[in-house]
Amino acid sequence: MEQKRQKFSEIKAGLDDAESLIRKMDLEARSLQPNVKAVLLAKLREYKSDLNNLKSEHKRLASANSNQAARDDLLESGMADAMSVSANQRGRLMMSTERLNESSDRIKESRRTMLETEELGVSILQDLHQQRQSLLHANDTLHGVDDNISKSKKILTNMSRRMSRNKWIISSIIVVLVVAIALILYFKLSK
Repeated sequence: MEQKRQKFSEIKAGLDDAESLIRKMDLEARSLQPNVKAVLLAKLREYKSDLNNLKSEHKRLASANSNQAARDDLLESGMADAMSVSANQRGRLMMSTERLNESSDRIKESRRTMLETEELGVSILQDLHQQRQSLLHANDTLHGVDDNISKSKKILTNMSRRMSRNKWIISSIIVVLVVAIALILYFKLSK
């Protein structure tokens, strides 16, 4: 009888631990991105349902067990019936324990999946940060190139003006020389 009480208290502690884990997973899942959050919350609802079923089964068994124990203490008869009921309850208890273990395994798997998802999110954020830095560096380089192009345009414009001015000066000198030669020839030939 003492073993049953101990098993029931162990199962109760396991159920409480599972409920605590589910609450923590729920909080963690709600802080993730919407597409991942929806999948994890659906799984958590399933786990909560399983846990509630296990709790109600545990309460039913505990209630039946306490009622049976009280009856056995009062009557102290029907030991064979008590053994068959105890075996039946033990079978149910074993099934409940097995379900609880399965739920715990599913919770652990969900937690592992959440941790992997979190690691993936951190990795993606790091990649995005590096890409942002690359883009900022490219932007700075582009501004530097743009400044150099502006300076080159100014230099080419100045060179073009000087060439035009030099053409006018050379043309003016040629015209003056042609006029001077023509005047010299005119005066030499007219004498």
